[in-house]
Amino acid sequence: MADNDNCSLLTGQAYEICESEGNDDNPCGLVAKPMRALCEKDHGISPGGGTGGGNSLTDGASDNVQKTAESLLKKINGLVAPKDAWAPKSADSALYEPFLWLGQHLAVAIFVCVVVVCGLTAWQGAPRLRQMGASTGWTLAAVAGMAAVPGAVMMLNKAVSSAFTAAFNSNESTLFKVIVEDIQNGADTNVPLVRLLLISALVVALIPAGLVFLTRNLGILAFVCMAPLVLASLARGGDTTAVKTWAMRLLGLMFCPFALILVSPFGALAHGSLVVDTVLLLAADALMLRMVFHGIPYFGPRIARGARTFVERRTDNRLAHAVVRAGAPDIYERENARRPRRIIDTPGRAAHQDRGVLLAAYGVRQQRRPGRLTTQSAVSEANRDADRRSRVRAAYGRSGQQRNPAANGQPTPPPSPGRRRPTP
Repeated sequence: MADNDNCSLLTGQAYEICESEGNDDNPCGLVAKPMRALCEKDHGISPGGGTGGGNSLTDGASDNVQKTAESLLKKINGLVAPKDAWAPKSADSALYEPFLWLGQHLAVAIFVCVVVVCGLTAWQGAPRLRQMGASTGWTLAAVAGMAAVPGAVMMLNKAVSSAFTAAFNSNESTLFKVIVEDIQNGADTNVPLVRLLLISALVVALIPAGLVFLTRNLGILAFVCMAPLVLASLARGGDTTAVKTWAMRLLGLMFCPFALILVSPFGALAHGSLVVDTVLLLAADALMLRMVFHGIPYFGPRIARGARTFVERRTDNRLAHAVVRAGAPDIYERENARRPRRIIDTPGRAAHQDRGVLLAAYGVRQQRRPGRLTTQSAVSEANRDADRRSRVRAAYGRSGQQRNPAANGQPTPPPSPGRRRPTP
């Protein structure tokens, strides 16, 4: 029993209780048992007598913040790379079956047309026989591929989701792991404002994650449903241009979540600092908006631009504007003759190009879009380049005045004497 000077003033039974239960480390040792539990709870002392700190108000708030952050991170991970997609799982799905029926009959119709054409032009000999053989093989491959697309896409989606989750949980340097560790042991983890900023950034990160989820799943569903129509073009003779374009678009949608791993190498800079974690989360927001922007050429830019307009109209924060503008930059219609760098096609032009590839696989020539800009795009380009043209015009005006001294009020010097040509 530890010696306690406070117990020397007591006598009898009270002295014995004080000696047996009193403790210098426990300020509640002299309090009677009915009230001792409340005293220990207010001082953050565990019921065993030690200062455990697990029941204090501050530690309880810290645990709540940590649980909230972990829950938000799991939701972001589940939205960016979900285990289940909206695409049909099998060929006998009620959504996919009509497209499969249409694609199979279209492939058979194309094959019959090829056979009829080869029969009518049989006098050409071996080339027509080779075309008929190629059409037969590609028709069988197309019909078999149509039924295999839903299952293959579903398995690929699960593999991508598992790989994405494993990549983010592989080591302690990934962004989400760093955030969880910094909440527990960070240098500024006891600052309430920093915690509030981090939770706010996590909540904001849910918005682009939801956009990625919506755009990605709608895109996968659209590309899976149009797969029979694309594969049916193989029956014409093995032209794989449309199939390659379709596959590249679909694979880009499937693997776009891995673009978020580009932020992970910077996680090592954020060890112990929740402020740096917040900045990295904002960069991840911009990157996820970029994933929406480049994900589907048809309506991905429209969704990203809608999110940017929503943010710009409802807040005046320059940092928020910079994040949404980095994720959804301005795009303009461009002429066919121009090839500027770092400019993607507008949704209308991208849809026109993909439609042209598909129709060309069927042997249909599509009329090209006019080379000139549309009226709205021409007005936007004129407004955008007005400042540049005014400065160029002013520069030309200054250089013209320097070349023409008469414009500045100076007399024109006489021409230097020289040999004259004899007049005829």
